[in-house]
Amino acid sequence: MSPAAVIVPRTRDLGDGFEVRRALPAVERRMVGPFVFFDQMGPVTLAAGRGLDVRPHPHIGLATVTYLFEGEIDHRDSLGTLQRIRPGEVNWMTAGRGIVHSERTPQALRGAPARNFGLQIWVALPREDEEMEPGFVHFSADALPSIDEKTFRLKVVAGTLLGKRSPVPVRSPMFYADVRFPAGGRFALPAEHDERAAYVVEGSIEVGGRAFGAGQMLVFEGKDEIVLSAAAPARLVLLGGTSLGPRRLWWNFVASDPARIEQAAADWQAGRFDPVPGETEFIPLPERGPGGAG
Repeated sequence: MSPAAVIVPRTRDLGDGFEVRRALPAVERRMVGPFVFFDQMGPVTLAAGRGLDVRPHPHIGLATVTYLFEGEIDHRDSLGTLQRIRPGEVNWMTAGRGIVHSERTPQALRGAPARNFGLQIWVALPREDEEMEPGFVHFSADALPSIDEKTFRLKVVAGTLLGKRSPVPVRSPMFYADVRFPAGGRFALPAEHDERAAYVVEGSIEVGGRAFGAGQMLVFEGKDEIVLSAAAPARLVLLGGTSLGPRRLWWNFVASDPARIEQAAADWQAGRFDPVPGETEFIPLPERGPGGAG
């Protein structure tokens, strides 16, 4: 079965040569299941003395999911959280009615070139949860369930897939999985979720007789099983779930009601969000325009 849409991410420079590749939202698809935003960070090697410095910024109405393949990032938020995230671990931050966070390369790693490669994804919350209390959870790599077969190795980052459930406390039916293929690998994605997509992280995969390379998101429709294969070693992430209906997205805010985004923008402009303890920098409210920011 061939994909119904193929999304080629657009590149955005966040400063200091640090680029992200944004697959969602896109013209081809605004959302896949509850997933409303998808950024690939790197791969990039930051020069000695420099690092990733995403200053404090706000979110509402969503959960952010940070998952690294290489490198380390320090997460700080307005709840007082300080959490180092390393490859294979998962940070799940629920914004709800509002949260502020920063993401930075640890100071101890800035004396030498620092490698960074990973994904940051936003998950929309159900309407009844959009104003829930903010929260944060972190899970180590060995806490995430996995399936190790001869033709693939799979880790369930969030949600459920193939009878495995991640410990991440999701708010709606979904799946988010990290899959590695050896040479000659093969995986059959079942139709257990309404909406499904695959993003090629490394290498190349074949679906429906067509080859797709790194940096492409394949969106599928229908209820058929999707067979993905790889002639050489490859890596991809799978994601999807139940649609929550349309969402408005502007800057770092997601909401079902446009008026809520207006209120959040006014609150950030007026300094009404709780700050990140120990940090005085912040990202100012941008001029109005489409898109989002990390």
